[in-house]
Amino acid sequence: MTALAQLAAPPRTVLAVEDLSMFGGDPWWLVVVKAVFCFAFLMVTVLFSIVWERKVVAWMQLRIGPNRHGPWGMLQSLADGVKLMFKEDIIVKRADKVVYVLAPIVAAIPAFMAIAVIPFGPAGNEVSIFGQRTAMQLTDLPIAMLYILAVASVGIYGIVLAGWSSGSTYPLLGGLRSCAQMISYEIAMGAAFASVFLYSGSMSTSAIVEAQADRWYVVLLPVSFVIYVITMVGETNRNPFDMPESEGDLVGGFNTEYSSIKFAMFMLAEYVNMVTVSSVAVTLFLGGWRAPWPVSTFWEGANHGWWPMLWFVLKVQLLLFFFIWLRGTLPRVRYDQLMKLGWKVLIPVSLVWLMLVATVRALRNENYDFQQIVLYVVSAVILLLLLSFVADVFRDKRDKAAAENAPEPPAFDPMAGGFPVPPLPGQTLPPVPRRRSHRERELIVSGGVNTVSDGTESDGKEAGGV
Repeated sequence: MTALAQLAAPPRTVLAVEDLSMFGGDPWWLVVVKAVFCFAFLMVTVLFSIVWERKVVAWMQLRIGPNRHGPWGMLQSLADGVKLMFKEDIIVKRADKVVYVLAPIVAAIPAFMAIAVIPFGPAGNEVSIFGQRTAMQLTDLPIAMLYILAVASVGIYGIVLAGWSSGSTYPLLGGLRSCAQMISYEIAMGAAFASVFLYSGSMSTSAIVEAQADRWYVVLLPVSFVIYVITMVGETNRNPFDMPESEGDLVGGFNTEYSSIKFAMFMLAEYVNMVTVSSVAVTLFLGGWRAPWPVSTFWEGANHGWWPMLWFVLKVQLLLFFFIWLRGTLPRVRYDQLMKLGWKVLIPVSLVWLMLVATVRALRNENYDFQQIVLYVVSAVILLLLLSFVADVFRDKRDKAAAENAPEPPAFDPMAGGFPVPPLPGQTLPPVPRRRSHRERELIVSGGVNTVSDGTESDGKEAGGV
């Protein structure tokens, strides 16, 4: 009920107005500098994240981890990148060569594009770069979050095309798995975004961060945050949802037939996507570039100057550690469990939560007090639970009657096709003949009475011999 009370509570500050006038006026050289910074930020974060992941997982598994390249092994990922560049570049004979070459590029480029609308600092608090005052953000749009969704959707084509163009079965299966996984989890992700749009009144990333000046949306919209965290793990194909490249049944997945720099670009796209979705989570739910609560209360300058970039980077690294912790903790789920979670759990919960948020905001805009809002919402929830209970009762009666009137299924013969096959759901294997005890075998050998009738004769000799 605490989250509901926070939803219904009147905002203490006015929602941020979309003032995008500070964007679009930078000279061309400054735009290039900011674009290069965004690219360098992603690359450096990826290089650090790879080493950090290997170090953290080694610590979890009581191993040493990389410790050869650079101090404390910090240059291990850079050495791996150089090694992949000099490896032999192989193109399989049956591949569609044009699509085969373009697929890693299509997967990598969209991963870099989403960072363009992520704010590293307040738009109104301009900083000086080579004497030029500018905002700590490359650009912003009135529909910046829709731009992020569109760019993320394009990246999946690289994985699908890589699996199809390889001319091999297992990469194709990995690409199709990734496509189905993307569709399943992007619906719930969009519903989680919609809750933020309803509460902030904007799709601009800078305006959403400004609207969190009073309270972060992780407190106001906890269900949306949890849904987005689960979907961002599914979107990036990370453990425990790494079905497109599960080594156990796909031998590497969609990138099986790739080597050298093309393989490196797929790995780069995966880690850049991790940074991108973490940046989106920080922007939408964790206050963006704002300092954490204890710091912002006693230090007025925490959200001014270059300090906001520090808070943003620390929050992103915290979410990256969450990715690493999941990989070292949770086992991989089955593919049917993955799809069931997306379609039967996340999508219904996200839609119900979205309707609840929209209802509370609409009642609040009509100046209903908190007690009336709670009464209406609780009444609707109780009504839904009663309807669900009645439907379950009738469904159980129907299923029971159908089971009683159903004919007996034919006996299952595991050798009907000439070779052993496992039983289908609802079928059971015939009972295994009981093994003879040592005393019964002695009676049979000595000519005594045979007490076992499974495949034996009554004279003490087995049907197939003594």
